[in-house]
Amino acid sequence: MIGNDIVDLALAKKENNCQRKGFLDKIFTQNEQLLIKNAVDPELMVWNLWTRKEAAYKIYNRETNIRAYIPLKLECVWESEAMGTVCCNGFSFYTITKISQECIYTIAVSQKEYFHQITTITLETKISKINGIPSIIEESTLVSHPVSITHHGRFWEGITLFNPTMQP
Repeated sequence: MIGNDIVDLALAKKENNCQRKGFLDKIFTQNEQLLIKNAVDPELMVWNLWTRKEAAYKIYNRETNIRAYIPLKLECVWESEAMGTVCCNGFSFYTITKISQECIYTIAVSQKEYFHQITTITLETKISKINGIPSIIEESTLVSHPVSITHHGRFWEGITLFNPTMQP
C-alpha cells in the first residue's frame, strides 16, 4: 500500500500556530517533541513529522479498516530529513520526504520495494473507488491499482503503484 501527504508551508504558517499551548502534546510523542525542540527549524520539523504521520495513516487505515484519530500512536523513527519509518500498532511504514521552500511532501509505503514502483498521476487521471479506496482500474485487465491523493493550499499530488501492464 501507499500513502502521501503535502503541506503548503506558506498556508501552514498563516493558518496554524504550532506554538499554541498543548498542540505538540496532542500530535507528537515525547521522542518526536525532542526532535522538534532540537531542530534547527522547529516549525519545519513539525510539518516534516506531520506529513510522515499523515501519509502512514492512510496506509494504516486501508490495511486495518480502522478510522480513528490516533496521532500519538503513529510514531516517527527518524533516520534523516528525507527518510524514516512510522510505526503504529505493530505496523511499520517507510517514508521519503521532499522539502522545498514552498512545501513538504511525504510518500509512505508498506514495503520498501514499492518506492521503485510509484508513479505520479494527474488531476485528469480517471479514479474509481473500490470499497471506498481510490483506485485506477486497467481497462484491459480490470486490475485495480491503489491511489493516494493529497492536497493543501496551492499543491496537489497523486500517486499509484506502477504496473508494467498499465496503459498510459
